[in-house]
Order: sequence, then structure tokens, then C-alpha cells
Amino acid sequence: MSAITAEDNPCEDLDAADFAFTRRAWVDAAPARVYELISDVSAIGRWSPNASDVAFDLGAGPRVGAWFSGRNRRDGKEWTTRSQIVQADPGAAFGFVVGGAENGIVHWSWTFRPQGRGTVVQQSWQLLRLDPVLGTTRADLDALRRYMTDSVELTLTALARWLAEERPASHANAVGCGSSQGKS
Repeated sequence: MSAITAEDNPCEDLDAADFAFTRRAWVDAAPARVYELISDVSAIGRWSPNASDVAFDLGAGPRVGAWFSGRNRRDGKEWTTRSQIVQADPGAAFGFVVGGAENGIVHWSWTFRPQGRGTVVQQSWQLLRLDPVLGTTRADLDALRRYMTDSVELTLTALARWLAEERPASHANAVGCGSSQGKS
């Protein structure tokens, strides 16, 4: 048996922890409402440009240990993933690991912090381990991180827009209107 060299294993000099990011957006809804939407994984297709057909396993729901499946798209390819919920704190935080808590590949998490009449939603992505399916070079993994960053920014923007449109017009006009400090 021969030793594996860096040439044989280009991932050897890479550290999965180097491939992570966090993005934030303010949305016009209470943390409990935003958590309700995000933890209903079947709704992610409303906002995500890359995920569809997401559903909890039969009898499962947004609780730690529950599993779900979903279709993903990138660069003209489609595949199905299995994910496991690792955090489910209503109104505060939600997270899952693609591949499961024990040997997962990517950790997705959201936190929800009240700000004014709305919520600051923070979405994070963290590569947990290197896997050739994601790429074998720093350039591959940097490109994946950029792609996922763009996807998250589009998702958060779409979520904010969806929530703004969901809010009844009468409530939106009654809350947060301009001040009455006009000039006399």
C-alpha cells in the first residue's frame, strides 16, 4: 500500500472551516412568524433559487432529530439531499445539517432577533467536512462559497419581499408611517 500524497488528495491542504459565511436581512415580521416560515422546510422553494420539493419525512416536523429531503440545483445539475434538524428554538434559531448530524457535510442555520417592528434574520452556511462532490481545490470551494453566498442573498431578499407583500396593506400603512414633524 502506498501513501497518499498532496497530488493524489488535493483536499489535504484545505480546511473545511475556511468555507463559511453569514448574511443578514431585516424583514417586516415578528421573530415567531419568521421562524414559523423558515422551519417549515417545505416553504423554502418560495424564496430559494436553488431548492425545491422540500418535505419532512412522514410524521416529522421542525424538531431536533427530524429528517427531510429536498431537490437542489446548481450549474445545470439537480440532486436530492437528506438533512437533519439540529436546532429548533421557536422564534430564536433554526438549523439543519445536510447529510445528518453525525456525518454531515454542510450546516445551515438561521437566527431571528427582534428589531423595531420586524426581525433581523441571520442565515449562515458552514462547510463541515471536505468531500470531492463539492470540489477538490481551493478554487472549487471558493466558487461554491460565492455561489451559495449569492443564493442566500437572493433568498433573504425574496423572503423580505414576500413578507412585505404578505403584510396587510392597512397594517403596513398604520405602522411605521412617516413622522408628523412637518415644517410650519
